[in-house]
Amino acid sequence: MHIVLLCGGAGKRLWPLSNDIRSKLFLRLLPAPDGQKESMLTRVVRQLTVAGLDSSALLLAHQSQVNLAYRHTEGRLPVLGEPAKRGTFTAAALAAAHFHAKGVGLDEIVCIAPADMFAGEDFFHRVAALSCLLLDRGTDLAMLGTRPTHPSDQYGYIVPGQERIMKGNISYASVARFTEKPDHLGAQQLISQGALWNCGIYAFKLRYMLACMERSHLPLDDKALCAMYDCLPVRSFDEEIAERAEHAVVLPYEGEWRDIGSWQALTEQLGNRVTGRGQISGPAHGTHIVNELPYPLHVIGVENIIAAASPDGILIAAKSHAHGIKEKLGTLQLRPMHGETSWGSYRVLDEYDHRSLNDILAIRLTVLPDHRLNGQLHGSGLKVWTIVSGRGEVMLNGERFMAASGSVFRIPVDMYHTIRADLDKPLELIEVRLGESLVSAFFKSEA
Repeated sequence: MHIVLLCGGAGKRLWPLSNDIRSKLFLRLLPAPDGQKESMLTRVVRQLTVAGLDSSALLLAHQSQVNLAYRHTEGRLPVLGEPAKRGTFTAAALAAAHFHAKGVGLDEIVCIAPADMFAGEDFFHRVAALSCLLLDRGTDLAMLGTRPTHPSDQYGYIVPGQERIMKGNISYASVARFTEKPDHLGAQQLISQGALWNCGIYAFKLRYMLACMERSHLPLDDKALCAMYDCLPVRSFDEEIAERAEHAVVLPYEGEWRDIGSWQALTEQLGNRVTGRGQISGPAHGTHIVNELPYPLHVIGVENIIAAASPDGILIAAKSHAHGIKEKLGTLQLRPMHGETSWGSYRVLDEYDHRSLNDILAIRLTVLPDHRLNGQLHGSGLKVWTIVSGRGEVMLNGERFMAASGSVFRIPVDMYHTIRADLDKPLELIEVRLGESLVSAFFKSEA
């Protein structure tokens, strides 16, 4: 079985910690077995490894998040870059075209799964069981559904058929129909009919997906598909494949499963009520603080709220209404003020467009041990690097200079420049940019 973890989505419901670059997948907030913190993606890959499915796994992420995905998996899994975000159907098609180009057999089984789920430690053992269901003649699609714990209007539902099918010690059912995010009353009725929450896990033979692509007039060649990607509509796998499948089956999963797509759901998994600098006092039942800023955040006598802060902004909201932030942000083109990259991370300290004909931008950069910034030229203005901590080497037009705490480097226009950190610890520096269009150029380079 080839597992494809879909890493798309911006995760605006977890703003201000998530943004277009660092989506909720990459937030290191969940308690890990070693007592540290891990991200959703790191957790899922760890569970894949325990289930023995990591050797055939593939991550599919937007091209701006490829390096970030590598970092969170320590480079253990290949990452396929998606030219644009065009929905789960198009992402699955790209993965299928990729496998086809690699010579994967047409009867090989492919399973797509969202990378942002929170499931029990035995979850992927159940996913592996989907393979045997597809060996039955005539089955096009095998999926996983979990028992609802309450009537939720945030999940899709799978209504299984009445007849249970046994294969060895596995009991599953045909799919009668799907219902996408019903209201509360509708959810109650569905649960009374034995409906399952749709986990978004779909397994199929490669030939079936390629046939669906031909039906949708998509090329089977991965390069040709990438060339037209920007022009494709956004389409979901549910609508294009699952709801049209003539012979689909569902395997129930009895363990823990949830989509951590809201502050309410996320805070239920946090080990502490306060993450970062801050304090909760007084009658404040159900309140959480998640603070990435260097300034303390205090909440006194307010119950059931989330107080979240990052360089991107501050959110104070009742947990029951915090999901409304997605609508409030709408289609605003917000610049991510912090992010992670292949070489480390950055945080924008100050930025101003067109002050006295020049832009001013100050950024704090952290370069990981034995990593370096991408070498570059800049076409206008001036850069100044001030080394804050750590040691490394600066290269300016081929010349090498030792860099240590307190070192200052002026980088004029059209000078090739980069910096590498030593092996032992990260190197931190402040970069100040002065010149025309430098603010917009920086954010464009990080998009």
